[in-house]
Amino acid sequence: MVSCHLKYSLNMSTQHDKDIINAIINPLMPLTECVLDEQIPKELHDEEEETEEILNSRALEKLGVDAASAGDMELAMKYFDDSIKCAPRRASPYNNRAQGLRLNGDTIAAMVDLNNAINISEGKGRSACQAYCQRACIRIKQKEDELARADLEKAAALGSEFAKHQLVQMNPYAAMCNKMLREAMEKLSVGQPVSTVKT
Repeated sequence: MVSCHLKYSLNMSTQHDKDIINAIINPLMPLTECVLDEQIPKELHDEEEETEEILNSRALEKLGVDAASAGDMELAMKYFDDSIKCAPRRASPYNNRAQGLRLNGDTIAAMVDLNNAINISEGKGRSACQAYCQRACIRIKQKEDELARADLEKAAALGSEFAKHQLVQMNPYAAMCNKMLREAMEKLSVGQPVSTVKT
């Protein structure tokens, strides 16, 4: 039985600490993508009532993030499970649990959690933004480019820099230009001449 009477508190930590946690919980997202509530722009906050169940669910989720930052994904997953049991209509712990499932290679279960996060959030706020990004990453790996693009467009509309960057990368012309630029920079770094196109 999950106890929902855990005292809610946030430990003070530096921005660097938060960036490290973010890199562990969301390794495919840039360091500027948000994980902890106090980092999130006001307009991207998940809209939640301040009930005891919600506050305790947040505290359990925070313990999960802390466990993940310490490298204990098994404990982190337990906290995410408990957070969901405490407040099953919160989107955020589904999103974080999905990340753990992805890291463990269980993309089917991760997709279920991501769909739940998107449905519960009604496609709004931080949890929806990150869930769209995660779902897009899975769809890219599964060669479902159009579905991935649709998810990235939704995440980009919510302000995700990661999604905006990925949309550029999915553009064949941009990808070709990036490849040419990368090759030119590699040649310059070893002192080789870079050929130019004459007009």
